[in-house]
Amino acid sequence: MRLRDRMPFHFIKLRKIWYAISILVILPGVISLFLHGLNMGIDFSGGSLLDLKFQQPTAVEQVRSVFSEFGLEGATIQRSNETDFLIRTRELNEDESMKVIQELDSKLGGVTVQRNERVGAVIGKELIMKAFQALLIASVLIVIYIAWRFEFKQGIAAIIAVLHDCLVVLGIFSIFRLEVDSSFVAAILTIVGYSIMDTIVIFDRVRENMLLKQKGEALEDVINKSLWQTLARSINTVLAILFVLVALLVLGGATTHNLVIALIVGVISGAFSSICSASPLWFDFKRLERSGKPRTARA
Repeated sequence: MRLRDRMPFHFIKLRKIWYAISILVILPGVISLFLHGLNMGIDFSGGSLLDLKFQQPTAVEQVRSVFSEFGLEGATIQRSNETDFLIRTRELNEDESMKVIQELDSKLGGVTVQRNERVGAVIGKELIMKAFQALLIASVLIVIYIAWRFEFKQGIAAIIAVLHDCLVVLGIFSIFRLEVDSSFVAAILTIVGYSIMDTIVIFDRVRENMLLKQKGEALEDVINKSLWQTLARSINTVLAILFVLVALLVLGGATTHNLVIALIVGVISGAFSSICSASPLWFDFKRLERSGKPRTARA
């Protein structure tokens, strides 16, 4: 059976539906970002630092359970040995801090406070600006690389697809008020790398099929054929990644919870944008280019 007979629908001819789906997903998140912003964690806003030493070996889950009773589920808990813990949480006043320590002391068999102080943000405004600058430079380099290897318009389409994925993740975190910390920045960078990799694989297949293009074959048909040829690879890749991420979500504990959610949303969005956004956008750019060229007058 030929590939043409095994294609249930035409990706490019349905591109307006893909665009509509993207807008419907992104728009609520963008509105939420403007109205509410992001729920910044202590890495961005600062908080309290507790250096605790327990009298007996203690598990991280035991400490987190006590903090959860006071609404401090998002606390960052670092264990240096069986009894010593370094804990960062939102800023606690003296009364809140005393209640938490008393609860730890009564439930976990005694605790000594070695340090209890307020600390500033780990990630300041200057570092955030540098991260945005790094992303901007990376985007320019991606466009240059894709323009050199493929075509400039494909580079622009790839960057729009990456922006799509970042907005989806930011919107989800804003709508559901999920905490944004330093691991979120790492998740965004990972999503950018995954989305670009998937898009380049598809563009590479489009280029190969363009070289083998039959006379009279339309560009939209070549792109559609390329998308169907790489579809199984894209689906298998995203499923393999999701299996690992879901396992981390279930077994990884509260520390990696938000990181894994960001990666799950980003990977799914990246697979969608690579297939249903990047290539259709490139086709529309090419169509606009052709329509903009002056036609040769008939003799």
